[in-house]
Amino acid sequence: MTKALVVYVTVPSRQEAAKIARALVHEKLAACVSAIPGVSSCFRWKGRMERTQEILLMIKTTPRRYPALEKRIRFLHSYKVPEILATPVVGGNAEYIRWLRKSIEK
Repeated sequence: MTKALVVYVTVPSRQEAAKIARALVHEKLAACVSAIPGVSSCFRWKGRMERTQEILLMIKTTPRRYPALEKRIRFLHSYKVPEILATPVVGGNAEYIRWLRKSIEK
């Protein structure tokens, strides 16, 4: 285990993606946020089938910073129930992981 997380969050627009990314990196809640446009999402919401285009954020952080990161995303996000899914990083470039952890130390 590398003591790093990748957090996946979908957002409805480039503007919201940029706002969330800037805040998380500026506040040292994330070392890096990658925005992947063109994600087609299909889901059930309030009993109806929905389909929409979204942007996927891949947020790199640590387990220690995760609670504050999730709280900040919930505050900034326009969805009532935002997708926030954290997955542990089980391996990776050791230099990158060191950089990630150093980037968000307080």
